[in-house]
Amino acid sequence: MAGLTLSQAAKASKKSKSTLSRAIKMGRLSATRLDDGNFSIDPAELFRAYPTTPNNSYDERLIERGATPVPAELQSRISMLELLLEKEREAVAREREISAREREISADLKEDRDRWRQQAASLLADLRPELAEPASPAKRRAWWRWRK
Repeated sequence: MAGLTLSQAAKASKKSKSTLSRAIKMGRLSATRLDDGNFSIDPAELFRAYPTTPNNSYDERLIERGATPVPAELQSRISMLELLLEKEREAVAREREISAREREISADLKEDRDRWRQQAASLLADLRPELAEPASPAKRRAWWRWRK
């Protein structure tokens, strides 16, 4: 039985030559080395290590159009992920509403604070003229007791 060269085996298995060479060195694929240094790979051994997938013209047409068939488990996972995405969008919307309410409350509190500050300043301004005028002049006291 004729063996395949590394290039022929690469074309037949649709793998690169370096992949096949690495598989030979690791022992995953058995091959015999010829006198000229090239490998001779048995086709049965090649297809044992790298089985070919059957060509299905129906699948190829779907891939060409861009629509791949979706198995039921992938469809259920997609629907689950869509539900999670919708929940996350709702959570983001709620967070935005909460932050908008908090900003509104903060603005109201700042307005109240400013009003209270203005009211306190006006009351203080009303009391200052009374504090500025002393009722009676105070008698000056001596610093030393003996200097009365």
